[in-house]
Amino acid sequence: MSYYPPLSAQFLIGAVQISRPAAPRKVTMDSSALDVMTDMRRVYAAVIQPYVTMELANTYMIQRGIRSLFVMNQDHLLEGIITATDILGEKPLRFIQERRIKHSEILVSDIMTPLEKLEAIPIEEVEKAKVGNVVASLRDSGRQHTLVIRRCVNATATICGIFSLTQLEKQLGVAIIPTNLARTFAEIETRLIAN
Repeated sequence: MSYYPPLSAQFLIGAVQISRPAAPRKVTMDSSALDVMTDMRRVYAAVIQPYVTMELANTYMIQRGIRSLFVMNQDHLLEGIITATDILGEKPLRFIQERRIKHSEILVSDIMTPLEKLEAIPIEEVEKAKVGNVVASLRDSGRQHTLVIRRCVNATATICGIFSLTQLEKQLGVAIIPTNLARTFAEIETRLIAN
Protein backbone atom coordinates (compact mmCIF):
# COMPACT_ATOMS: atom_id res chain seq x y z
CA MET A 1 0.00 0.00 0.00
CA SER A 2 1.30 3.46 -0.92
CA TYR A 3 1.98 6.11 1.67
CA TYR A 4 0.60 9.60 1.01
CA PRO A 5 1.97 12.30 3.33
CA PRO A 6 -0.50 15.07 4.22
CA LEU A 7 -0.22 18.42 2.47
CA SER A 8 1.03 21.35 4.52
CA ALA A 9 -1.70 23.88 5.34
CA GLN A 10 -1.38 27.51 6.40
CA PHE A 11 -3.59 29.77 8.51
CA LEU A 12 -5.15 32.59 6.50
CA ILE A 13 -4.17 36.14 7.46
CA GLY A 14 -4.48 39.55 5.83
CA ALA A 15 -6.53 40.26 2.70
CA VAL A 16 -7.69 37.10 0.95
CA GLN A 17 -9.45 36.98 -2.40
CA ILE A 18 -11.14 34.18 -4.33
CA SER A 19 -9.84 33.30 -7.78
CA ARG A 20 -12.19 33.93 -10.68
CA PRO A 21 -12.07 32.07 -13.93
CA ALA A 22 -11.11 34.11 -16.94
CA ALA A 23 -14.07 35.60 -18.76
CA PRO A 24 -15.17 33.35 -21.60
CA ARG A 25 -13.50 34.35 -24.80
CA LYS A 26 -15.89 36.37 -26.93
CA VAL A 27 -16.44 34.81 -30.29
CA THR A 28 -17.38 36.42 -33.57
CA MET A 29 -18.87 35.05 -36.76
CA ASP A 30 -15.29 34.73 -38.07
CA SER A 31 -14.08 32.67 -35.06
CA SER A 32 -13.33 28.99 -35.52
CA ALA A 33 -16.43 26.77 -35.32
CA LEU A 34 -14.52 24.66 -32.78
CA ASP A 35 -14.75 27.62 -30.35
CA VAL A 36 -18.54 27.10 -30.05
CA MET A 37 -18.74 23.31 -30.30
CA THR A 38 -19.40 21.29 -27.16
CA ASP A 39 -16.64 18.72 -27.57
CA MET A 40 -17.90 15.28 -26.49
CA ARG A 41 -14.30 14.10 -26.40
CA ARG A 42 -13.83 16.38 -23.36
CA VAL A 43 -17.33 16.65 -21.85
CA TYR A 44 -19.56 13.77 -20.82
CA ALA A 45 -22.77 13.64 -22.82
CA ALA A 46 -26.07 13.96 -20.98
CA VAL A 47 -27.98 10.80 -21.83
CA ILE A 48 -31.31 9.22 -21.06
CA GLN A 49 -33.05 5.95 -21.95
CA PRO A 50 -36.01 5.86 -24.37
CA TYR A 51 -38.41 4.22 -21.88
CA VAL A 52 -38.09 7.05 -19.29
CA THR A 53 -41.03 9.44 -18.98
CA MET A 54 -40.88 12.78 -20.75
CA GLU A 55 -41.48 14.55 -17.41
CA LEU A 56 -38.45 12.88 -15.86
CA ALA A 57 -36.36 13.88 -18.89
CA ASN A 58 -37.51 17.49 -18.45
CA THR A 59 -36.60 17.44 -14.75
CA TYR A 60 -33.17 15.99 -15.59
CA MET A 61 -32.53 18.77 -18.13
CA ILE A 62 -33.57 21.46 -15.64
CA GLN A 63 -31.32 20.01 -12.93
CA ARG A 64 -28.33 19.96 -15.28
CA GLY A 65 -29.08 23.33 -16.87
CA ILE A 66 -29.17 21.86 -20.38
CA ARG A 67 -31.72 21.80 -23.19
CA SER A 68 -31.11 18.42 -24.84
CA LEU A 69 -30.37 14.80 -24.03
CA PHE A 70 -28.98 11.99 -26.14
CA VAL A 71 -31.35 9.01 -26.09
CA MET A 72 -29.34 5.81 -25.74
CA ASN A 73 -30.58 2.22 -25.94
CA GLN A 74 -29.51 -0.69 -23.73
CA ASP A 75 -26.56 -1.37 -26.08
CA HIS A 76 -25.30 2.20 -25.51
CA LEU A 77 -26.11 3.18 -29.08
CA LEU A 78 -27.77 6.43 -30.07
CA GLU A 79 -31.51 6.14 -30.75
CA GLY A 80 -32.28 9.86 -31.00
CA ILE A 81 -32.25 13.18 -29.22
CA ILE A 82 -34.85 14.89 -27.07
CA THR A 83 -34.84 18.63 -26.52
CA ALA A 84 -36.63 21.05 -24.23
CA THR A 85 -38.49 22.27 -27.32
CA ASP A 86 -39.78 18.71 -27.91
CA ILE A 87 -41.04 18.53 -24.33
CA LEU A 88 -42.45 22.04 -23.99
CA GLY A 89 -43.73 22.41 -27.55
CA GLU A 90 -46.68 20.94 -29.39
CA LYS A 91 -45.41 17.36 -29.76
CA PRO A 92 -46.77 16.16 -26.39
CA LEU A 93 -50.19 17.70 -27.05
CA ARG A 94 -50.45 16.03 -30.45
CA PHE A 95 -49.34 12.72 -28.94
CA ILE A 96 -51.98 12.98 -26.18
CA GLN A 97 -54.69 13.68 -28.77
CA GLU A 98 -53.59 10.86 -31.09
CA ARG A 99 -53.05 8.17 -28.44
CA ARG A 100 -55.54 9.26 -25.77
CA ILE A 101 -53.04 8.94 -22.93
CA LYS A 102 -52.13 11.10 -19.95
CA HIS A 103 -49.35 13.67 -20.09
CA SER A 104 -47.48 11.76 -17.37
CA GLU A 105 -47.50 8.59 -19.52
CA ILE A 106 -45.57 10.06 -22.45
CA LEU A 107 -42.17 8.43 -22.86
CA VAL A 108 -38.98 9.93 -24.26
CA SER A 109 -39.27 7.54 -27.23
CA ASP A 110 -42.72 8.95 -28.03
CA ILE A 111 -41.54 12.49 -28.77
CA MET A 112 -37.78 12.32 -29.36
CA THR A 113 -36.30 12.98 -32.78
CA PRO A 114 -35.27 9.49 -33.92
CA LEU A 115 -31.81 8.70 -35.23
CA GLU A 116 -32.92 8.46 -38.86
CA LYS A 117 -34.14 12.08 -38.77
CA LEU A 118 -30.96 13.50 -37.24
CA GLU A 119 -28.33 15.22 -39.32
CA ALA A 120 -24.67 15.59 -38.46
CA ILE A 121 -21.72 17.51 -39.83
CA PRO A 122 -18.39 15.67 -40.25
CA ILE A 123 -15.70 16.92 -37.85
CA GLU A 124 -13.36 17.45 -40.82
CA GLU A 125 -15.76 20.08 -42.17
CA VAL A 126 -16.17 21.72 -38.75
CA GLU A 127 -12.40 22.02 -38.33
CA LYS A 128 -12.31 24.27 -41.42
CA ALA A 129 -15.53 26.18 -40.66
CA LYS A 130 -16.28 29.51 -38.98
CA VAL A 131 -18.97 30.30 -36.41
CA GLY A 132 -20.90 32.04 -39.20
CA ASN A 133 -21.12 28.72 -41.07
CA VAL A 134 -22.61 27.04 -37.99
CA VAL A 135 -25.14 29.86 -37.49
CA ALA A 136 -26.15 29.62 -41.15
CA SER A 137 -26.57 25.84 -40.85
CA LEU A 138 -28.76 26.09 -37.74
CA ARG A 139 -30.86 28.90 -39.22
CA ASP A 140 -31.30 27.05 -42.51
CA SER A 141 -32.37 23.80 -40.82
CA GLY A 142 -34.57 25.54 -38.24
CA ARG A 143 -33.04 23.33 -35.56
CA GLN A 144 -31.77 24.20 -32.09
CA HIS A 145 -28.91 21.66 -32.23
CA THR A 146 -26.59 20.13 -34.80
CA LEU A 147 -24.46 17.07 -34.16
CA VAL A 148 -20.84 16.61 -35.21
CA ILE A 149 -19.59 13.14 -36.16
CA ARG A 150 -16.33 11.35 -36.74
CA ARG A 151 -16.53 8.42 -39.13
CA CYS A 152 -14.42 5.36 -38.41
CA VAL A 153 -12.80 3.06 -40.95
CA ASN A 154 -15.48 0.38 -40.47
CA ALA A 155 -18.24 2.89 -41.47
CA THR A 156 -19.45 3.42 -37.91
CA ALA A 157 -19.93 6.96 -36.67
CA THR A 158 -19.19 8.53 -33.31
CA ILE A 159 -20.80 11.73 -32.09
CA CYS A 160 -17.85 13.90 -31.12
CA GLY A 161 -19.56 17.25 -30.71
CA ILE A 162 -22.76 19.26 -30.71
CA PHE A 163 -23.66 22.83 -31.59
CA SER A 164 -26.40 24.47 -29.57
CA LEU A 165 -28.23 27.60 -30.69
CA THR A 166 -28.55 28.69 -27.05
CA GLN A 167 -24.81 28.30 -26.47
CA LEU A 168 -24.04 30.17 -29.69
CA GLU A 169 -26.27 33.06 -28.64
CA LYS A 170 -24.50 33.25 -25.26
CA GLN A 171 -21.03 33.24 -26.78
CA LEU A 172 -21.88 35.70 -29.55
CA GLY A 173 -23.91 37.93 -27.23
CA VAL A 174 -26.78 38.21 -29.74
CA ALA A 175 -30.09 36.50 -30.45
CA ILE A 176 -30.14 34.35 -33.58
CA ILE A 177 -33.43 34.52 -35.46
CA PRO A 178 -34.30 31.43 -37.55
CA THR A 179 -34.84 32.17 -41.23
CA ASN A 180 -36.14 28.82 -42.37
CA LEU A 181 -39.43 28.78 -44.23
CA ALA A 182 -42.19 26.28 -43.67
CA ARG A 183 -41.70 23.42 -46.13
CA THR A 184 -44.93 21.44 -45.73
CA PHE A 185 -48.62 22.25 -45.25
CA ALA A 186 -48.39 20.91 -41.69
CA GLU A 187 -45.57 23.36 -40.91
CA ILE A 188 -47.53 26.24 -42.46
CA GLU A 189 -50.61 25.31 -40.44
CA THR A 190 -48.55 25.03 -37.24
CA ARG A 191 -47.00 28.48 -37.80
CA LEU A 192 -50.38 30.05 -38.54
CA ILE A 193 -51.90 28.58 -35.39
CA ALA A 194 -48.91 29.74 -33.31
CA ASN A 195 -49.32 33.32 -34.56
